[in-house]
Amino acid sequence: KELRSIGIQPDVIICRTEKPLTSSVREKIALFCDVPPEAVIQAMDASTIYEVPLVLEDEGLGRLITERLGLRTQPPDHREWRALVQRIREPASQVAVALVGKYMGAGDTYVSIVEALHHGGIAANARVTVVQVDSEDIERLSDGEVAERLGAFDGIVVCPGFGSRGVEGKVKAARYARERQVPFLGVCYGLQWAVVEFSRHACGLSGANTTEVDPHTPHPVIDILPEQKSITEKGGTMRLGLYPCRLTPGSLAHRAYGVEMISERHRHRYEVNNAYLPVLTAHGLRVTGIYPEKNLVEIMELEGHPWYLGTQFHGEYRSRPNRPHPLYRDFVRAALRRAGTERAPEVAAVSEEVRGVGSPGMGIHAGDARAAGRDSPLTLPSPQAGEG
Repeated sequence: KELRSIGIQPDVIICRTEKPLTSSVREKIALFCDVPPEAVIQAMDASTIYEVPLVLEDEGLGRLITERLGLRTQPPDHREWRALVQRIREPASQVAVALVGKYMGAGDTYVSIVEALHHGGIAANARVTVVQVDSEDIERLSDGEVAERLGAFDGIVVCPGFGSRGVEGKVKAARYARERQVPFLGVCYGLQWAVVEFSRHACGLSGANTTEVDPHTPHPVIDILPEQKSITEKGGTMRLGLYPCRLTPGSLAHRAYGVEMISERHRHRYEVNNAYLPVLTAHGLRVTGIYPEKNLVEIMELEGHPWYLGTQFHGEYRSRPNRPHPLYRDFVRAALRRAGTERAPEVAAVSEEVRGVGSPGMGIHAGDARAAGRDSPLTLPSPQAGEG
């Protein structure tokens, strides 16, 4: 009525509802809004946001729109999307992932990473429960307490960020994943702190650090490029946008992507210091992706580990529910292998192609490892449970 009072006449009325609309309710809405009864569409509550397009299509919204616009269309094929929704609603397995970062509290802080993890779960026919773990809390814990906090997780993601707050917690999380053979993904700043951790504890480079946090570190394993040190404006020193990356054949990254050259999005100032690559690689940290033009490190992996990988780029930005990012997809699969619940590949894949806040029932949870522990009072929902 408000729209009509200013001269806007709706063609369709979409009604959010928990219960099906009766014919009498539809007719009453149609009468007062001056639309045909078939143009009153019920939008029933869905178990996942990805089900909403199917709900509206089944109600005839697509047909109404194309008829109103005079468009000639072919019958839509929703088989892939319906299969995707089915996997979300009835996953065959479950996995718990710790999201270690310092910007915790707001549920959508790392929304792209959370969604990319869920996309990987869809491909693996698994529910991924993502639990926030504040890196500031982790850095105050002893090694034994870190093991207790992170022990219930099947995979660990160390998140991007800037500055010094909470970074030693990221170091402890990376060390725990490395030493305990837990699948690990470090994203941007997460890669850099994994390199710092490895330098200190595997290479014996005491005091190794990034010059972003300690400009006077004796071992600047992460540093700004020499030609950029004279630039005072931070925006001028950032590597922003899409850059090419060459992958090493046989690496985890190459197996995930299935091609040798890729392009991914960036947003960072500091890089792995190439001067330290000989000592890092001598101790087992492999460079498996480089930016060819300047020979910059894009991806690093750990030899002898089931799945330990860091990226300087943000692969999550390019992930989609029906086209999961290859690294997030394979990270989830590695976590499932650790949990002992991985499905066969022919069952798991919604789409094997690539080429990025939790939805209803696919959310991010604040808390620690005990909140996701399968032996704790608060356990993961069963795979058959409906999405909340």
